[in-house]
Amino acid sequence: MPVVNPEKLVALQRNPEGIRNICILAHVDHGKTSLTDALIATNGIISPKLAGKIRYLDSRPDEQIRGITMESSAISLYFSMLRRSAPDATPEQKEYLINLIDSPGHIDFSSEVSTASRLCDGAVVLVDAVEGVCSQTVTVLRQTWVEHMKPLLVINKMDRLVTELKMTPGEAYTHLTKILEQVNAVLGSFFQGERMEEDLNWRERVDERIAAAAKEKERLDEENTTGTNGSVDTESMTPSNQEFEEKDDEDLYFAPEKNNVIFSSAIDGWAFTVRQFASLYEKKLGIKRTAMEKVLWGDFYLDPKTKKVLAQKHLKGRALKPMFVQLVLDQIWAVYQATTGGDKGKGDPAMTEKITKSLNITLPPHITCSRDPRAILTTLFSAWLPLSTALLVSVIESLPSPPVAQEGRLPALIDASPGYTHVDPIIREAMIKSRSSKNEPVVAYVSKMVSIPESELPENKRRGGVLSPEEAREMGRRKRAEIARAQALENGTAEDPIDGLTDTLGSTAIEDVKVEDKEPDREHLIGFARIYSGTLSVGDSVYVLPPKFTPAHPHNSPEPQKVTVTALYLLMGRGLEPLTSVPAGVVFGIAGLEGHILKSGTICSQLEGSVNLAGVNMASQPIVRVALEPVNPADLDKMIRGLKLLVQSDPCAEYEQFESGEHVLLTAGELHLERCLTDLRERFARCEIQAGEPIVPYRETIVRAEEMKPPANKELGRGTVIATTTSKQVTIRLRVRPLPAEVTEFLGKNATAIKRLYSDRQAAEKRTDQKDSQESSEQEDVDEDDVVDNSKVLSLAEFKKQLQSTFESVKGQREIWANAVEQITAFGPRRTGANVLIDATKDCICGRFLRDSVEEKEQAVGDTLQARDFSDKVGYAFQLATAQGPMCNEPVQGIAVFLEEVTLTPSTDDESSARDKLGRLTGEVIKTVQQAIKQGFLDWSPRLLLAMYSCEIQASTEVLGRVYDVITRRRGRVLSEAMKEGTPFFTILSLLPVAESFGFSDEIRKRTSGAASPQLIFQGFDILDEDPFWVPFTEDDLEDLGELADKENVAKRYMDSVRNRKGLMVSGRKLVKDAEKQKTLKR
Repeated sequence: MPVVNPEKLVALQRNPEGIRNICILAHVDHGKTSLTDALIATNGIISPKLAGKIRYLDSRPDEQIRGITMESSAISLYFSMLRRSAPDATPEQKEYLINLIDSPGHIDFSSEVSTASRLCDGAVVLVDAVEGVCSQTVTVLRQTWVEHMKPLLVINKMDRLVTELKMTPGEAYTHLTKILEQVNAVLGSFFQGERMEEDLNWRERVDERIAAAAKEKERLDEENTTGTNGSVDTESMTPSNQEFEEKDDEDLYFAPEKNNVIFSSAIDGWAFTVRQFASLYEKKLGIKRTAMEKVLWGDFYLDPKTKKVLAQKHLKGRALKPMFVQLVLDQIWAVYQATTGGDKGKGDPAMTEKITKSLNITLPPHITCSRDPRAILTTLFSAWLPLSTALLVSVIESLPSPPVAQEGRLPALIDASPGYTHVDPIIREAMIKSRSSKNEPVVAYVSKMVSIPESELPENKRRGGVLSPEEAREMGRRKRAEIARAQALENGTAEDPIDGLTDTLGSTAIEDVKVEDKEPDREHLIGFARIYSGTLSVGDSVYVLPPKFTPAHPHNSPEPQKVTVTALYLLMGRGLEPLTSVPAGVVFGIAGLEGHILKSGTICSQLEGSVNLAGVNMASQPIVRVALEPVNPADLDKMIRGLKLLVQSDPCAEYEQFESGEHVLLTAGELHLERCLTDLRERFARCEIQAGEPIVPYRETIVRAEEMKPPANKELGRGTVIATTTSKQVTIRLRVRPLPAEVTEFLGKNATAIKRLYSDRQAAEKRTDQKDSQESSEQEDVDEDDVVDNSKVLSLAEFKKQLQSTFESVKGQREIWANAVEQITAFGPRRTGANVLIDATKDCICGRFLRDSVEEKEQAVGDTLQARDFSDKVGYAFQLATAQGPMCNEPVQGIAVFLEEVTLTPSTDDESSARDKLGRLTGEVIKTVQQAIKQGFLDWSPRLLLAMYSCEIQASTEVLGRVYDVITRRRGRVLSEAMKEGTPFFTILSLLPVAESFGFSDEIRKRTSGAASPQLIFQGFDILDEDPFWVPFTEDDLEDLGELADKENVAKRYMDSVRNRKGLMVSGRKLVKDAEKQKTLKR
């Protein structure tokens, strides 16, 4: 294959119609990188023989060892083909630039998929022909749907149907049909969900208009005595109630006749579309290609006598094969039979020769005589159905170019950005039309930062291996001197060995003999970006917009900084090529943003009216936390610097420093953690680092259990506490109750709505009594919250209505929660959690959180203290108590605290002012309320909530028992088990505690000899129905278990491990169980 010069690729960037930005998405191990290899081989970057084996874009050593992709990487490819501008026109040679991004399939690296998909216009979705639709397949299809990318389906690993499952062509056709149905069912579910939501919104709008029309009619009826005008006006308003527009979903689905489905085998290097075979059979059968395309897939049959195509109803009982089986699959199966089938898998040379003659293919003699049947197979297929041709032609014909794609995708993308109403119309128009002239505003989106060692930057490498004239002359002089010396020594004509030595030393540069004591390679951060409008050149000054930027308030703190672009790069997989400028529609690398962009951001040439494309955070939240420390304490600064670099270069990793001084790394999963630690040790920190045990999050809650210890105070009732401050001046009565499960779930889902309501309320209060300068800073906080989550949130009225109906749906406790919504004072912890503080005092001292209007602010402290003066202290104590529960200082979930009474008993001997008293009492009240809530909490039956993974495992029947054994031993719970039709594989769905998941993947692989591999997805928190404080107290329990409770209390084990890690007291732990006097030798 000819090697494509980078200059050629750079020249093609100027033609936006000839560019395709695509990413390859799939479940783990479905063949993305192997497929990419076949495409890279067309540009001469790797040998076609090594395609599928070398995995070129897996450039990290750990990616090669594990055999999975961990980072999305991009490469630009050149492809030329003959195309007709019109059906009757003569074909013309056209050149294309394909910017290809290979993404990981493992669930731990799903954030890499999110960053890749935002940069692309089309997606090639791979599905394994044996495994079918898996969990990550659904995830990546949803990603294409959300990002409005046009997908292309590749059914890969078709060779497994022949060699592994030994299917007949007819069985394979049925199996492929089912896979196609599964994929289309997933797309149909997305479409259905969107349509239902749109239908609901449309109905709400209609109801609003009808209500408005009715009000208008009433007003006119009052004004006019006749009332006829009212009906006319109502009629004039109803035309705006347009009928609900039904969208057609016909273009949504994959169908081979539409040429958006490719059948392939990346390892054997072949692929085809229905169109290819239609053109092959066009002359032979005398059927037009366009007609042939429509009938080659589906229930159509070829009459062998008349050569006519028949539908199923015209078969009249004849047992004919479908055309796809007869004309396509039979031929593929025949090639496999001829090359690798037959006796001992050596194939049939006579049959191979017959096939090559009928296809007009000539195999080289060294291949024909080869003893390796796979060499014959791959050579035959690469000549007949080359993978690269089928895939790249489909990409060019089916997927859109940047101008077409941006016109369809960007309006929705801009409208989803924060403050989109303030976006400059010029910028909006330039982005949608993909204008690339120098005068247009520059807008580019940086999806992630990539770390590159200094030695691998183009400016530090010799370009393309071409020497400069000076270097060539110097090398020639050295070579001639070496040859002359060698000849002189050989002929024995060397005049003096000393002269020869001096010559040798003279020709050796100082650098060659110097001991290598170089500084280790510095890491440079390069932005992985896509430009949407304008042209960006090296040396340009652009604004870097932070993730919380909004064009409504462009100068709010932190104000966007202006940076100078120091370098632009063409991304070529493992290498980079320097660029001077990039026009709209190109995927590129950008230097000069280090320290200005944390993970993702937007670059814009103007500040006012610019658009923030990084406002929506698509990445999954990290769940696994690990405390790190350097082996040598002197390396602490190195480790912290390394952690900051790692966080910038990894879209999902986060770094926190706890109050205890621990440096904690947050990652998406065990494999992601392993990769981050490797990067930290070898690249970013360059020092030995030891990681502690993974820190797993827990939640604490209370339930009403059948067997509970008696309440602490029977007269007051369970959960009721009367607490008095140490100075005896304030007495507080409160009651703690478990929140109904439905309410807890509702509050958990609507945390964003609570956060927005809190921000709006704060802003409204500030606006009533503060100056404009302070108002602007508060407005910024509110807008920041808007940007954090751009999803649809409930308004105050809707939130109250839904919360009220949730409380009313609780059976048997309606009286308790009757007025709860109106009395809610605060949510916690962090003001957004699933716990509520309810003010049940007579005077309503704490105010109402869900009020419709801003009430007057409380008056300042007067001459005498009142209960109302302590309202904010009680609220603060509630936040503290719910942030750290009594069991192991983990956040609390699902409790309601009813504040019933606050009584003040002022001391007579103290003559200080009310303000001085308030200062002294503040700490006492906070501490007392906090302790009271914890006492009320422990009066019920406490429970731990465990973080859970949803685990999907595909395993064959032979290893099913071992998989169950591992899941059960790790306290997992199997939810379902289903056999995939036509395959010997079972899909097992189970729930597994995160605390037990470390080493789970390795153990499954070891026990099943690599036959099963799990996918772990964070599912949420699940209650562990066991009281950590339970001890046997009934006669039966004492008789069965004894006083020591021989049965292990799992909840207590989890609780004690967390308490031990946090340095809290662990009750009931004996240092010495059976002490004996130590005997010494002296006595």
